[in-house]
Amino acid sequence: MTRRFVFEGLKVADFSWVGVGPITTRYLADHGATVLRIESTGRPETLRRASPFKDNVEGVNRSGYFNNFNASKYSITLNMAHPRAREVALRICRWADVLAESFRPGVMAKWRLDYESVREVKPDIIYFSTSMQGQTGPRAHVTGFGVQAASMAGITYVTGWPDRLPAGPYGAYTDTINPRLAAAAIAAALDYRRRTGQGQHLDLSQYEGALLFLAPLLMQYVVNGTEAKRAGSRSPCAAPHGAYPCAGDDRWCAIAVRTDDEWAAFRRVLGDPPWTREERFATLEGRLQHTDELDALVAAWTSQHPAQEVMRRMQEAGVPAGAALDGRDLLDDPQLAHRRHFPRLDHPEVGLHSIDALAHRLSKSPPQVRMPAPCLGEHNSTVYTSVLGFSDKEFVELVADGVID
Repeated sequence: MTRRFVFEGLKVADFSWVGVGPITTRYLADHGATVLRIESTGRPETLRRASPFKDNVEGVNRSGYFNNFNASKYSITLNMAHPRAREVALRICRWADVLAESFRPGVMAKWRLDYESVREVKPDIIYFSTSMQGQTGPRAHVTGFGVQAASMAGITYVTGWPDRLPAGPYGAYTDTINPRLAAAAIAAALDYRRRTGQGQHLDLSQYEGALLFLAPLLMQYVVNGTEAKRAGSRSPCAAPHGAYPCAGDDRWCAIAVRTDDEWAAFRRVLGDPPWTREERFATLEGRLQHTDELDALVAAWTSQHPAQEVMRRMQEAGVPAGAALDGRDLLDDPQLAHRRHFPRLDHPEVGLHSIDALAHRLSKSPPQVRMPAPCLGEHNSTVYTSVLGFSDKEFVELVADGVID
């Protein structure tokens, strides 16, 4: 049978919350997997209560973050505080190929839904756990979010200017970089199960995953004992290097000139003014020694031109450059429009809105956003009876008893 999507037929029980887990399972959902988000009405997942909200009106179905990370999925509710919740959860586990959870280590064990317990009813389960610092170690039970993990990983320390306090990256940075690692690990585990019939437990520490993105700086310390410091927009291997002001209000373009060939191309774009021929700027070493003067001269030129024009002229000449785009620019960007990066979805409560598409395309089975993010418990009846096999009588009793809340 020809499959439209690479993960078509894959069944995922998604107990995860906030960023890394839901972003990871959306990779699977957009590639065709049936992903069930298991939530609770009594204690909605944190991201459902995170702004921005549609029209600035709060509501568990109106969060832009939640709706972006959870498209193409189904939502069912289960009151994990109820004594019968475990028996329902285990039936979900028997149905699933993959279980995803991102609670503090020990929470799933408290519910007797840890890997060893689930494996008793589903021996070949791919059980994916992600937490801030992994399932083991002296700080495994410390809770936190991506802002704290980015700081612990050293990213905050090296972000900013040398004469100022650390600035840190925007938002919960490690939440945005770890799902790539997680999705690849799950795909590898599925391939291993296909070949051997064996399931496994995947334990992703978001703290350790973040270290990969500072690998060159860590290697510098290991090999040479050189400790990385905050350097603003400066680079030890490029000059000019930074975001330069352009014509208009708060418009900027980032430029990086690394080689003599790029310097020659940069000069041609500027019309080869006399200052670019000065001896002090002839080599990269000289340009790095006179960065302050160089930046001022570059800014004097860029400030006379629109950012998009600076980017276009630099790129056409072979000089790395990128305009600093804002939200409106991104939604109007012809390159992103060509790749349909912002699909429009019609959500039952939010209405028409745009979300991010996955950034990659598989040539034979491209991903697709198949439906908007679910409202809380939107698919209870359909999923419990038609997907999980509960009888109508069982479903009604579970609702009446408050197990399905």
